[in-house]
Amino acid sequence: MTDLNGRRALVTGASRGIGAAIALALADKGADVAITYERSADRAAEVVRAIEEKGRKALAIQADSADPAAVKRSVEQAAKALGGLDILVNNAAIALYDAIADVSVDRIDALLNVNVRSPVLASQAAIPYLRQGGRIVTIGSAGAERIVGDTGTVYYMTKSALHSFTRGLARELGSRDITVNLVQPGSTDTDMNPADGASADFQRSLSPLGRYGQPEDIAAAVAFLASPAARHITGTVLTVDGGQTT
Repeated sequence: MTDLNGRRALVTGASRGIGAAIALALADKGADVAITYERSADRAAEVVRAIEEKGRKALAIQADSADPAAVKRSVEQAAKALGGLDILVNNAAIALYDAIADVSVDRIDALLNVNVRSPVLASQAAIPYLRQGGRIVTIGSAGAERIVGDTGTVYYMTKSALHSFTRGLARELGSRDITVNLVQPGSTDTDMNPADGASADFQRSLSPLGRYGQPEDIAAAVAFLASPAARHITGTVLTVDGGQTT
Protein backbone atom coordinates (compact mmCIF):
# COMPACT_ATOMS: atom_id res chain seq x y z
CA MET A 1 0.00 0.00 0.00
CA THR A 2 2.98 2.34 0.31
CA ASP A 3 4.77 1.37 -2.91
CA LEU A 4 5.07 3.98 -5.65
CA ASN A 5 6.34 1.66 -8.37
CA GLY A 6 5.54 3.02 -11.81
CA ARG A 7 4.56 6.45 -10.50
CA ARG A 8 6.01 9.68 -11.91
CA ALA A 9 6.61 12.64 -9.58
CA LEU A 10 7.66 16.28 -9.78
CA VAL A 11 9.05 17.97 -6.67
CA THR A 12 9.60 21.71 -6.94
CA GLY A 13 12.53 23.40 -5.24
CA ALA A 14 14.26 20.10 -4.52
CA SER A 15 17.99 20.71 -4.88
CA ARG A 16 18.47 20.66 -1.10
CA GLY A 17 16.80 20.41 2.29
CA ILE A 18 13.23 19.21 2.59
CA GLY A 19 12.69 19.10 -1.18
CA ALA A 20 15.71 16.89 -1.78
CA ALA A 21 14.65 14.56 1.03
CA ILE A 22 11.16 14.29 -0.48
CA ALA A 23 12.55 13.49 -3.92
CA LEU A 24 14.75 10.74 -2.48
CA ALA A 25 11.94 9.31 -0.35
CA LEU A 26 9.66 9.04 -3.38
CA ALA A 27 12.44 7.33 -5.33
CA ASP A 28 13.01 4.92 -2.42
CA LYS A 29 9.37 3.90 -2.78
CA GLY A 30 9.81 3.25 -6.51
CA ALA A 31 8.86 6.53 -8.22
CA ASP A 32 10.67 8.23 -11.07
CA VAL A 33 11.29 11.81 -10.00
CA ALA A 34 11.86 15.17 -11.65
CA ILE A 35 12.95 18.12 -9.55
CA THR A 36 13.16 21.84 -10.14
CA TYR A 37 15.84 24.22 -8.92
CA GLU A 38 16.51 27.91 -9.38
CA ARG A 39 20.27 28.40 -8.97
CA SER A 40 21.84 25.35 -7.29
CA ALA A 41 22.63 23.34 -10.41
CA ASP A 42 25.42 21.32 -8.77
CA ARG A 43 23.28 20.31 -5.83
CA ALA A 44 20.38 19.47 -8.11
CA ALA A 45 22.69 17.22 -10.10
CA GLU A 46 23.68 15.45 -6.88
CA VAL A 47 20.02 14.74 -6.12
CA VAL A 48 19.52 13.38 -9.64
CA ARG A 49 22.54 11.08 -9.27
CA ALA A 50 21.26 9.81 -5.92
CA ILE A 51 17.87 9.00 -7.44
CA GLU A 52 19.46 7.24 -10.41
CA GLU A 53 21.60 5.17 -8.03
CA LYS A 54 18.34 3.82 -6.65
CA GLY A 55 17.49 2.56 -10.13
CA ARG A 56 14.92 5.25 -10.86
CA LYS A 57 14.67 7.77 -13.69
CA ALA A 58 15.44 11.35 -12.66
CA LEU A 59 16.00 14.80 -14.13
CA ALA A 60 16.59 18.34 -12.88
CA ILE A 61 14.78 21.29 -14.46
CA GLN A 62 15.95 24.85 -13.99
CA ALA A 63 12.91 26.97 -13.18
CA ASP A 64 12.33 30.14 -11.18
CA SER A 65 9.16 29.55 -9.18
CA ALA A 66 8.44 33.28 -9.31
CA ASP A 67 8.12 33.07 -13.11
CA PRO A 68 4.68 31.82 -14.26
CA ALA A 69 6.00 30.66 -17.63
CA ALA A 70 8.82 28.71 -15.99
CA VAL A 71 6.42 27.01 -13.59
CA LYS A 72 4.18 25.83 -16.43
CA ARG A 73 7.15 24.77 -18.55
CA SER A 74 8.65 22.73 -15.72
CA VAL A 75 5.49 20.68 -15.29
CA GLU A 76 5.21 20.06 -19.01
CA GLN A 77 8.89 19.14 -19.27
CA ALA A 78 8.67 16.73 -16.33
CA ALA A 79 5.60 15.00 -17.74
CA LYS A 80 7.22 14.64 -21.15
CA ALA A 81 10.50 13.28 -19.80
CA LEU A 82 8.87 10.84 -17.38
CA GLY A 83 6.09 9.73 -19.72
CA GLY A 84 3.35 11.24 -17.57
CA LEU A 85 2.78 12.64 -14.11
CA ASP A 86 1.10 11.08 -11.08
CA ILE A 87 2.44 13.12 -8.15
CA LEU A 88 3.07 16.84 -7.77
CA VAL A 89 4.80 18.12 -4.65
CA ASN A 90 4.68 21.91 -4.34
CA ASN A 91 7.72 22.42 -2.16
CA ALA A 92 9.46 25.53 -3.53
CA ALA A 93 9.16 28.49 -1.17
CA ILE A 94 10.98 31.48 0.23
CA ALA A 95 11.00 32.90 3.76
CA LEU A 96 11.31 36.65 4.35
CA TYR A 97 10.72 38.11 7.80
CA ASP A 98 9.65 41.74 8.06
CA ALA A 99 7.36 43.78 10.26
CA ILE A 100 4.31 45.06 8.40
CA ALA A 101 5.45 48.60 9.13
CA ASP A 102 8.67 47.99 7.22
CA VAL A 103 7.97 45.42 4.50
CA SER A 104 8.39 46.62 0.92
CA VAL A 105 6.03 45.93 -1.96
CA ASP A 106 8.80 44.00 -3.72
CA ARG A 107 9.18 41.63 -0.76
CA ILE A 108 5.43 41.18 -0.45
CA ASP A 109 5.24 40.32 -4.15
CA ALA A 110 8.16 37.90 -3.87
CA LEU A 111 6.46 35.99 -1.07
CA LEU A 112 3.10 35.87 -2.82
CA ASN A 113 4.59 34.89 -6.17
CA VAL A 114 6.61 31.94 -4.91
CA ASN A 115 4.63 30.73 -1.90
CA VAL A 116 1.09 31.14 -3.23
CA ARG A 117 0.97 31.74 -6.98
CA SER A 118 3.52 29.07 -7.84
CA PRO A 119 1.64 26.17 -6.17
CA VAL A 120 -1.56 27.33 -7.84
CA LEU A 121 0.02 27.51 -11.29
CA ALA A 122 1.97 24.27 -10.93
CA SER A 123 -1.18 22.45 -9.86
CA GLN A 124 -3.13 24.00 -12.72
CA ALA A 125 -0.48 22.82 -15.19
CA ALA A 126 -0.39 19.33 -13.65
CA ILE A 127 -4.15 18.69 -13.66
CA PRO A 128 -4.37 17.63 -17.34
CA TYR A 129 -1.69 14.99 -16.74
CA LEU A 130 -2.95 13.53 -13.46
CA ARG A 131 -4.87 10.29 -13.75
CA GLN A 132 -7.18 8.55 -11.30
CA GLY A 133 -5.23 8.12 -8.08
CA GLY A 134 -3.13 11.23 -8.70
CA ARG A 135 -1.66 13.17 -5.82
CA ILE A 136 -0.95 16.83 -5.10
CA VAL A 137 0.93 17.57 -1.88
CA THR A 138 1.91 21.11 -0.91
CA ILE A 139 4.45 22.04 1.75
CA GLY A 140 3.28 24.77 4.10
CA SER A 141 4.49 25.79 7.55
CA ALA A 142 3.42 25.16 11.12
CA GLY A 143 3.77 28.92 11.46
CA ALA A 144 0.39 29.18 9.76
CA GLU A 145 -1.06 27.69 12.94
CA ARG A 146 1.07 29.43 15.56
CA ILE A 147 2.99 32.62 14.94
CA VAL A 148 6.01 33.06 17.19
CA GLY A 149 7.84 36.37 17.24
CA ASP A 150 6.88 39.79 15.98
CA THR A 151 8.01 39.65 12.33
CA GLY A 152 7.18 37.50 9.34
CA THR A 153 3.46 38.28 9.17
CA VAL A 154 3.32 38.27 5.35
CA TYR A 155 5.32 35.03 5.16
CA TYR A 156 2.93 33.30 7.56
CA MET A 157 -0.02 34.75 5.68
CA THR A 158 1.19 33.08 2.48
CA LYS A 159 1.43 29.74 4.27
CA SER A 160 -2.03 30.17 5.75
CA ALA A 161 -3.42 30.73 2.24
CA LEU A 162 -2.41 27.17 1.39
CA HIS A 163 -5.12 25.87 3.74
CA SER A 164 -7.93 27.23 1.57
CA PHE A 165 -6.09 26.29 -1.61
CA THR A 166 -5.73 22.69 -0.46
CA ARG A 167 -9.31 22.30 0.69
CA GLY A 168 -10.78 23.97 -2.38
CA LEU A 169 -8.69 21.99 -4.84
CA ALA A 170 -9.51 18.76 -3.00
CA ARG A 171 -13.16 19.53 -3.69
CA GLU A 172 -12.47 20.29 -7.34
CA LEU A 173 -10.53 17.10 -8.02
CA GLY A 174 -12.29 14.64 -5.75
CA SER A 175 -14.58 13.34 -8.50
CA ARG A 176 -11.48 12.33 -10.45
CA ASP A 177 -10.09 10.40 -7.45
CA ILE A 178 -7.16 12.83 -7.14
CA THR A 179 -6.21 13.75 -3.58
CA VAL A 180 -4.85 17.12 -2.46
CA ASN A 181 -3.16 17.56 0.92
CA LEU A 182 -0.96 19.98 2.85
CA VAL A 183 2.06 19.10 5.00
CA GLN A 184 3.20 21.71 7.53
CA PRO A 185 6.75 21.34 8.84
CA GLY A 186 7.79 22.87 12.11
CA SER A 187 11.41 23.66 12.95
CA THR A 188 13.39 21.46 10.57
CA ASP A 189 17.17 21.27 10.28
CA THR A 190 17.94 22.82 6.88
CA ASP A 191 20.20 25.49 5.45
CA MET A 192 17.39 28.01 5.95
CA ASN A 193 16.86 27.10 9.62
CA PRO A 194 19.82 25.13 10.98
CA ALA A 195 19.56 23.27 14.27
CA ASP A 196 22.62 25.18 15.51
CA GLY A 197 21.28 28.60 14.48
CA ALA A 198 20.88 31.64 16.70
CA SER A 199 17.24 30.88 17.56
CA ALA A 200 17.50 27.09 17.59
CA ASP A 201 17.37 26.64 21.36
CA PHE A 202 14.23 28.78 21.56
CA GLN A 203 12.60 26.81 18.77
CA ARG A 204 13.44 23.52 20.48
CA SER A 205 11.85 24.83 23.67
CA LEU A 206 8.51 25.09 21.83
CA SER A 207 8.37 21.37 21.16
CA PRO A 208 7.34 18.71 23.69
CA LEU A 209 9.93 16.49 22.01
CA GLY A 210 12.62 19.12 22.54
CA ARG A 211 14.28 18.67 19.19
CA TYR A 212 14.36 19.83 15.59
CA GLY A 213 12.82 17.73 12.89
CA GLN A 214 14.92 16.31 10.07
CA PRO A 215 14.06 16.71 6.37
CA GLU A 216 13.43 12.97 6.28
CA ASP A 217 10.59 13.40 8.81
CA ILE A 218 8.76 15.67 6.39
CA ALA A 219 9.62 13.43 3.45
CA ALA A 220 8.09 10.41 5.19
CA ALA A 221 4.79 12.25 5.59
CA VAL A 222 4.78 13.26 1.93
CA ALA A 223 5.65 9.74 0.76
CA PHE A 224 2.72 8.38 2.78
CA LEU A 225 0.26 10.93 1.36
CA ALA A 226 1.52 10.14 -2.15
CA SER A 227 0.94 6.42 -1.67
CA PRO A 228 -2.13 4.22 -2.19
CA ALA A 229 -2.34 3.89 1.61
CA ALA A 230 -3.56 7.51 1.76
CA ARG A 231 -6.23 7.07 -0.92
CA HIS A 232 -9.02 8.19 1.46
CA ILE A 233 -7.20 11.27 2.78
CA THR A 234 -7.81 14.55 0.97
CA GLY A 235 -8.22 18.20 1.89
CA THR A 236 -6.23 17.45 5.04
CA VAL A 237 -3.52 19.42 6.83
CA LEU A 238 -0.81 17.21 8.35
CA THR A 239 1.45 19.13 10.74
CA VAL A 240 4.88 17.58 11.33
CA ASP A 241 6.33 19.85 14.02
CA GLY A 242 7.19 17.76 17.06
CA GLY A 243 4.16 19.18 18.83
CA GLN A 244 5.17 22.84 18.56
CA THR A 245 1.60 23.90 17.79
CA THR A 246 -0.01 21.92 20.61
